[in-house]
Amino acid sequence: MDRIDSRDVDRAVDEMVRTLSPHDSEDWQTRARSLDWSCWQTAAHVAHDLLAYAGQLAARPTDAYLPFDLTVNADAPASEVLRVVTACGRLLSTVVAAAAPGDRAWHWGPCDPEGFAAMGIAETLLHTHDITQGLGIAWRPPEDLCAAVLNRLFPDAPPGDPVQVLLWSTGRGESADRPRVTSWVWKAAISD
Repeated sequence: MDRIDSRDVDRAVDEMVRTLSPHDSEDWQTRARSLDWSCWQTAAHVAHDLLAYAGQLAARPTDAYLPFDLTVNADAPASEVLRVVTACGRLLSTVVAAAAPGDRAWHWGPCDPEGFAAMGIAETLLHTHDITQGLGIAWRPPEDLCAAVLNRLFPDAPPGDPVQVLLWSTGRGESADRPRVTSWVWKAAISD
């Protein structure tokens, strides 16, 4: 995969929904892996971030996040939360597809459309992992999407299996030869 684009955002969101939908009647108030959020809150967070990234790229502010938020009704079942994730993912992929490569919007500095797509994919894959861990579902993120996210957001990541390196880079996995990551920041902003 050379560059991340809108189709990759769609793939990540489709993978999340495909993986979690068969389990939408389980207890989504269960904690999502080691997060302080429930599985339900974690899925709502994914929707929020996808929408926030779409809004940023669409409006192209240069110095801050837009002052809006997404609220998912607290009584919405998990199946509806996944529909909100799908809607917000499609909004992000549509905005990424419509953006010119030279467009920039603020995410702790100027960020290009590929960066917003990569962040959306990372949020989706990583939090799907958290939710599957909370619900006891065996799942492995797509290797090629993990490799693309590492390449774009974690350029200093060590070599190795992209899935394991992404999980390790975000404090979700162990490495035999490196200490556990307890604090991390991805590099979405670019210098032109």
